[in-house]
Amino acid sequence: MTGGRNEKDKRLEALRAQVDKIDDQILAELNDRAEIVRRIGRVKAERGADVVAAGREKQILDRLGALNTGPLPREAVEDIFSTVIAHFRLLQKKVTVSYFGPEATYTHQAAVKHFGPAIFMPGKSIGDVFDDVESGRADYGVVPIENSTEGVVNHTLDMFMESDLVICAERQDPIAHCLMAAPGTTKVKSIASHPQALAQCRKWLESHMAGVPVNTAASTSDAAAQAALHSGVAAIASPLAAEIYHLKILAPAIQDVKDNRTRFLIIGKKLSAPTGSGRDKTSLLVSLRDRVGALHDLLGLFKDAHLNLTKIESRPTKRRAWEYVFFIDFLGHIMEPRVQKILLELKRTTLFVKMLGCYPRADG
Repeated sequence: MTGGRNEKDKRLEALRAQVDKIDDQILAELNDRAEIVRRIGRVKAERGADVVAAGREKQILDRLGALNTGPLPREAVEDIFSTVIAHFRLLQKKVTVSYFGPEATYTHQAAVKHFGPAIFMPGKSIGDVFDDVESGRADYGVVPIENSTEGVVNHTLDMFMESDLVICAERQDPIAHCLMAAPGTTKVKSIASHPQALAQCRKWLESHMAGVPVNTAASTSDAAAQAALHSGVAAIASPLAAEIYHLKILAPAIQDVKDNRTRFLIIGKKLSAPTGSGRDKTSLLVSLRDRVGALHDLLGLFKDAHLNLTKIESRPTKRRAWEYVFFIDFLGHIMEPRVQKILLELKRTTLFVKMLGCYPRADG
C-alpha cells in the first residue's frame, strides 16, 4: 500500500511540475505582451486614439474563440482573455467610467464587466452620465437602453437628440435578481427592492414568500443597503450588490422570466473601428418628411441595400406636436460601401440624419 501511494504521489508531483513549467511560460509571454501593449499605448497617444478599442477587442475574442479546440469551453476562453485585455489596458491608461447609479445596480455591474479595473463614478441620472463624458470628467459612460421584458429606456433615447456623444459598444447582460440578507439571518421579516425588480419577481415571491411584507426602495442598491443595516430585512438585488454590501444570497435568479436581459450602451466621443469579422452594428437618428409613404420608403432603402434592421423606435421631438424622429439599428459599419451609400441616400431624402455610433454587435 505504501509503495502504491508513493507512486501516485510521484505522478501527482510530476504533473504539478508540468503545470508549474507552463505557468512560468505563460507569465513570461504575458510580460512580453505587456511590453508590446505599452508600445501600442505610446502610438495611440501620438495619434490621439482612444485607449479602449472595442472593435479590436472583439476581433481578438472572436479569433481566439474560433481557434480554441478545448478542453476549455469557448466561454471560459473569452472570459479569461477579456480579463487579460482589461488589465493590460491599465498599462496605457486607467479610464474613468460614469454609469447610471447608484453603486451596485445592474448598470454598475455591466460597467465593471465591460471595463474591468477602472475608476467608476455613479451618475444620479442618465443625463448626468452624458454630462460627465461630454465635460471630460469621465472617458466613457454606461447607460441602459432597453430591457427584454420592460422595453426601451426613453430617457436614453432622448439624450441622443441633443448630445454629440456616440455609441462605442453595447452589452446584453442577463438580469439575475437575487434574494439576499445579512449573514446569520434565520427569518426574513420583510423584503425590499425597486418596484421594477419586485414586479419581475412577483410570481416567485407569491410562491416562496407569501405573507412576507414587501416594501419599495429607491433602487436595488438602496434595498441592499437596508438589508445590510437591518436584521430580518431581505433585498432583491444584483450579485454585485451582495458582494459590495457583504450580504448572503438566499436564493439566486428568482426573476419570473429566466431570459430577462438588459441591453446597455457604452458612450464616448469616437466611433469604433470595424471588427473585421462583419459583426458590426450602426445606430442612426432619422427625421422624416411629413408625407404619405415616408416610413415605407425608408424601410425600402434598407431592404434594397440588403441591410438587416434590428430595431426601429419612434420618439416625439418635443419641439412640435406630432413630430417624430426614428432611432434605427442595423447590421453593418460606416466603413462599408453599402452603408456609405445608404447614408448618402438618407441625407438626400430625409430632413436630417445623425450618426449615433458604429460598434461591435453584442452576442446574446
